[in-house]
Amino acid sequence: MNRKHGFRRYLRASLRDTWVLVREFRNSLMLFTGLLLLGGMILWRFYVSPETGQRLAFSEALYAVFTLVFFQTTIPYPHSGLLQVFFFVVPILGLGVIAEGVIRFGVMLFNKQGRKGEWQVAVASTFRNHIVVCGLGRVGYRVAEQLLRFGEEVVGIDRREESRFVERVREMGVPVIIADAREREALVKAGVPRARAIIPCTEDDLTNLAIALDARELKPEIRVVMRMFDAELAKKVERGFGIQTAFSTSALAAPAFAAAATQADISHSFYVGDTLLNVSQVTVQAGSRLVGKTLAQLERELDLSVIMHRGAEGVDLHPAPEIVLATGDCMVVFASLDTLNRLRQLNQPTEP
Repeated sequence: MNRKHGFRRYLRASLRDTWVLVREFRNSLMLFTGLLLLGGMILWRFYVSPETGQRLAFSEALYAVFTLVFFQTTIPYPHSGLLQVFFFVVPILGLGVIAEGVIRFGVMLFNKQGRKGEWQVAVASTFRNHIVVCGLGRVGYRVAEQLLRFGEEVVGIDRREESRFVERVREMGVPVIIADAREREALVKAGVPRARAIIPCTEDDLTNLAIALDARELKPEIRVVMRMFDAELAKKVERGFGIQTAFSTSALAAPAFAAAATQADISHSFYVGDTLLNVSQVTVQAGSRLVGKTLAQLERELDLSVIMHRGAEGVDLHPAPEIVLATGDCMVVFASLDTLNRLRQLNQPTEP
């Protein structure tokens, strides 16, 4: 994230956070504003300077009341008995209103560290097209880390502030919502209605399924990548609920979760030694840099294998290297996660 984008995000988060505080302290702020306006009207209407005999402009009257609240005055003490009472009452009322809310509002506005939870929600509200990771245990932490390596924006949800991985994730620049992800409000705070994908990876299958279904209700087209311990249940969930990917524990790997949330389709992932390999389906997007490339060029430049091609001529399980890719062509490729990420970037439509 560049510095300019980061500053704009911080500014939007600050404005959102300020608005939340204004709503929370609206009664105190309205009382203080009302005191200034009413006091200003009284001085503007009835005050006459005992020295010059002149009346005050309304802006001068407002400023005079504001200074009077803080036990100072910019105008001479009046001769009128009612206005003299006014000069004593305004500071007492003003001090009460300020002590009750205005000072606390100011302190909370600038003390973002003390309001960590609210500030994290404010930052999360600025994210669009991001990925939500639910459950920041060992796997969730690694998933978030891998997504950031892919250049994705991430928002996390975890139930426990004291979890040892929560602060680590925040240090990576990821806002973390402390809440139960099974509660719809938590998903809304994390921006699920604006997110591109969600990864429920808690240690409980039913919790992960509940999160996934709630996310689908908030945004039916959201991509779901789910951690499941029961391999048979994972298959049933994938078939029955239309969830694109459900990894069982035997196939569990943080890079696989991260890749499944960002790539088009990862059908299978497995290790050969220490190398994680993936079978992925890719559809060539209009205006992308893949259009016009031959399969041989693609395999040579990205170090991948194209194991199936479907184009205007039909499906070819042994595609010739000289085939030229066109918009809408579908490929099945065999590659590492880093290669798939580079392929995804090449498959993005270029700006005109």
